[in-house]
Amino acid sequence: MMKSVKPRVLVVDDEPGVRKALQRGLRAEDMDVVTAADGPSGLQLARTGSFDVVLLDIMLPGLSGYRVLERLRAEGVSTPVLLVSAKDGEIDQADGLDLGADGYLVKPFSFVVLVAQLRAVLRRAGPEASRGMLKLGALEVDRALRQVRWDGQEVPLSPREFALLEVLVGRSGTVVTKDELLRTVWGEEQSVTRNLVEVYVGYVRRKLDGVGAGSLLRTVRGHGYLASDPQPDEVK
Repeated sequence: MMKSVKPRVLVVDDEPGVRKALQRGLRAEDMDVVTAADGPSGLQLARTGSFDVVLLDIMLPGLSGYRVLERLRAEGVSTPVLLVSAKDGEIDQADGLDLGADGYLVKPFSFVVLVAQLRAVLRRAGPEASRGMLKLGALEVDRALRQVRWDGQEVPLSPREFALLEVLVGRSGTVVTKDELLRTVWGEEQSVTRNLVEVYVGYVRRKLDGVGAGSLLRTVRGHGYLASDPQPDEVK
């Protein structure tokens, strides 16, 4: 039986109270939530393609929501985006939709309506939207079904473990720092430290080791982590 997969939502808003409330509320709706407080951070996270939908405020420091959306679409990132703004003018909404937004919410909005819009966007997008298959040697990361297989054998991962492995495999051959993993996988969660990244990398390694792929993730001391195809003599 196929296991239920939590939708992964990126919330980009410069108001701490709004981010905290949305994170708490959407998690209660069985969604996995990562937050960002400004335009550049939101863009960096959204362009990874590891989210099912982005809730993007328009008025952001560093880079407006309009420009974030414009750059994402220019780079070919098709992740659904719901724009959020205090402006309710028709021209503002039309501008956002013309840039490639999938919906537009006006503040203050009803949380019930927000959840309904998010679920509607997710249904329209379908599980395969903007989420292809990542491959590294015999490893397959199915971004639509959130499943990982090594040489055809499924590797059971938690949502957070999957998100971490997805980032590393998506940037295979490149060293990814702990800070980058913190931002991409955990967002702004205040209780999260670099030590937790080490813990989760350890969890993922042990599960990969269970299917003979333990050497796929390497620690580059002093820098971060590297995902690379194990050599034949390294595979059990």
